[in-house]
Amino acid sequence: MDDGGVGGAVSGTQWVLQGGGYRAVVVEVGGGLRNLCQGGREVVDGYGPQEIAPGGAGQVLAPWPNRIRDGRFSFAGRSYQLALSEPAQHNAIHGLVRWAPWRPVAVAPDTVTLEYVLPAQVGYPWTLRLATTWAVGPDGLRVRHTATNRSGQPCPFGLGVHPYLMLPGTEVADLTLTLGARNRLLLDARMLPIGAARVAGGEFDFTAGRRLAGTELDTAFGDLPPGGTTARLADQGTGAAVEVWADEAFRWWQVFTGHTLPRPRTRRSVALEPMTCPPDAFHSGRDLVTLAPGGTWSGAWGVRAFPPPGQ
Repeated sequence: MDDGGVGGAVSGTQWVLQGGGYRAVVVEVGGGLRNLCQGGREVVDGYGPQEIAPGGAGQVLAPWPNRIRDGRFSFAGRSYQLALSEPAQHNAIHGLVRWAPWRPVAVAPDTVTLEYVLPAQVGYPWTLRLATTWAVGPDGLRVRHTATNRSGQPCPFGLGVHPYLMLPGTEVADLTLTLGARNRLLLDARMLPIGAARVAGGEFDFTAGRRLAGTELDTAFGDLPPGGTTARLADQGTGAAVEVWADEAFRWWQVFTGHTLPRPRTRRSVALEPMTCPPDAFHSGRDLVTLAPGGTWSGAWGVRAFPPPGQ
């Protein structure tokens, strides 16, 4: 455990996990991932113990990922209003747990399970028990999330995660992205969906791999093949690569090339974000999970890195 130095870390308690050549740092605030390395090589574009997580780096997004238009939605015949956590766009963004303190329920050298009980509140009057198990081993980082509805009524639910992936020494423009999604959402100026388009054969078709040179993405991709998917970033010159995989609970990916982040993070890494549902799913209902009273949802994802041959 690393407290980040005198005065503690602004992200709270730090759990350092090591195993299989990987080292991860998981934090109390938001219950997210601050850092991940393989053999001393950075795999995610993390942040320091005295930094507030920039650009959502490593955060868990629940009980919804991405945005809700005007923070308003209806469920089971009733209307709700959430706080506008993205006021410039008049949206509610990335859920309610990003800055909450999560508590440890199991700790070992290579794994930690954190829990947060989200209380019923104005705009989201359901109580959820959320738990995340972070583990490292020879196959990389493995993460499992569960959510249990502790309320007496069904509730809407979605989850996403926000890791920024990088290959040190390789510019984003020189990375090749591979992702087996067959459509993308069309967005308005508020980053909210207004339609969808097939990607086949076009500039957003990454099914066979495409270099990111000249490409700026903050895009939701869907229509995934069954059985889970993998998003891969590779340097074709060196053979180095990093992958994010997600099981079938995650039906969407958000890909963000970091072009709107302030320096020095501008276009330094690529966020590959598995999501259970698309942006504004609390409005559309698309792939929205409905948790019955006492019901539990579970999903898993992970990260693995492939150093250049011979290293």
